[in-house]
Amino acid sequence: MTTAASTNKLLMIIIAVILPPLAVAMQSGLSSQFWICLLLTFLLYLPGLLYALYVIL
Repeated sequence: MTTAASTNKLLMIIIAVILPPLAVAMQSGLSSQFWICLLLTFLLYLPGLLYALYVIL
């Protein structure tokens, strides 16, 4: 993995910890993955965070 790619992954992980749906939207757009993450984040923060990390990684 190049330095630029690893830096990009690190920034995406930081964004996912702060606001999981935003990270998913940046990764895959406003697709069904975004809406699932948004719903999980509204229900509880932790499932939304775990799902966002799953999508990103």
